Amino acid sequence: MISNYKHIIWDWNGTLFNDVEVCVSIVNSLLSKRNLPILSPEKYKDIFTFPVKDYYVTAGFDFEKESFELVGKEWIAEYERRKYECGLSNSALPLLEKISSMKIDQSILSAYSQHTLVEVVESCGLTKYFSHLVGLDNIYASSKVKLGKELMIKLELNNGEALLIGDTTHDYEVATEIGADCILVASGHQNHKNLEQCGVPVFDSIQELLEKI
Repeated sequence: MISNYKHIIWDWNGTLFNDVEVCVSIVNSLLSKRNLPILSPEKYKDIFTFPVKDYYVTAGFDFEKESFELVGKEWIAEYERRKYECGLSNSALPLLEKISSMKIDQSILSAYSQHTLVEVVESCGLTKYFSHLVGLDNIYASSKVKLGKELMIKLELNNGEALLIGDTTHDYEVATEIGADCILVASGHQNHKNLEQCGVPVFDSIQELLEKI
């Protein structure tokens, strides 16, 4: 199925980069600090969504008592401190190598901040696989749609010529908005139940996707 596309657009966090455990740990530390109930990994993957402000509210944060911007800065500061505890998703490297061997170009479109995305992808030794690394210019992880549309124009891609691979319903929404097809993996920040509502192929993991191409 991947061989039908000119370009693969990857999400980063939770898709190629396995940071879910660290993210759950960080949000639980923020909740505990506020004497709020912590989240199980299963609960986290059930309520996580974009924009992340909505997910924070569901998790229990009260933005009438403190600002979303304050919580966001606190979260990102801890994530920056711990980001190198994360690693690549299982079989991410073999899958990138496989697609590269098929002479299909690849890019990353992420809600991660641009400068940190470049830094972490480089630290993982993956820069050579991507023609473009596109991240947000702020820390609040809003929407990737505008950047995705700009990327499609830059790549001179028409509808159906790109495949976006991600781990959230927002990735599906982005794919729809920019004219890309979509595949989702349930090993990231949202569970299979939520992802399957998008009506696109959902794989349990990057490993399973590698086995199917």
